Amino acid sequence: MALEIIKYGHPVLREKGKRIDRVTAVIRQLAADMVETMYAADGVGLAAQQVDQPLLLTVIDVSATEHPWTITPALSMPLILVNPVLSHPVGEQTGNEGCLSIPEVSAQIRRAAQVTVRAHDLDGRELHFECTGLLARAAQHEVDHLNGILFVDRMDAATRASISGKLKKLQKETEATLDKPKKSRRSLVRS
Repeated sequence: MALEIIKYGHPVLREKGKRIDRVTAVIRQLAADMVETMYAADGVGLAAQQVDQPLLLTVIDVSATEHPWTITPALSMPLILVNPVLSHPVGEQTGNEGCLSIPEVSAQIRRAAQVTVRAHDLDGRELHFECTGLLARAAQHEVDHLNGILFVDRMDAATRASISGKLKKLQKETEATLDKPKKSRRSLVRS
């Protein structure tokens, strides 16, 4: 089932995700729903925070644009990453980024050209791979989400100033929807 993608200004986008200690049927369904939501929105990645679940869970699929040799070892898509951690950033790349939670905003963002990803899959198997290109960019973008960081936080000051009006408008729209009573998905995070 495709889920609602929450927008800029929603407080959960700034929350750090909680570690997933055990993959339950509910987590598996959330991951499947996130993949469906990502595809429906024509995205290449989606973090749990973007569907109002502050968990360390993200899905990524760059197969439509990425060549398999940019991943070592080659992995099948979509990637479902539980508790992902990035390390060993190498080099630098600058490229255009956008975000499903911040529609109609994009900017040139500087990221590491290569990163190492450690995570688990839904079956508890450890994933450990190096990636470059769009997958490296997507992994960094999504892990930022899991830590409450948005791509607008990585913009240079001039770019951020140029979109400040759009961000304020989007934040006001989001805040207005938060004030309305709404049926929402039950939180999977236990306090």
